[in-house]
Amino acid sequence: MRLRRRPCSPDIHRELLAVHVLGDVVAVELRIQGTHLGAFPTPVGDIPPTGSRIDVPTADLWYLREGKIETFNCYNAAHVLLAQIGATPDFTSAIEAARTAATGA
Repeated sequence: MRLRRRPCSPDIHRELLAVHVLGDVVAVELRIQGTHLGAFPTPVGDIPPTGSRIDVPTADLWYLREGKIETFNCYNAAHVLLAQIGATPDFTSAIEAARTAATGA
């Protein structure tokens, strides 16, 4: 049985800013927008809902072959999303871990 999760942002939508056609590649500039109302899953547990608005710069690349979509890739500014829901990176721990790894201590 597959469990269905409540969406992290049930009002999520995409605001298209620009579409560029470059031969068999279509590049789309957009923003993913919504409200953080559901748990945001991470490898170490869920980030609980904050009610914060999200507005994330994104780029989609659509690769076509013979007029049909062959591949689709979506790239987003994850650091922007995480900052907007209050999940800023712990740079101190990352620097300490890198120093420990470099010295073997």
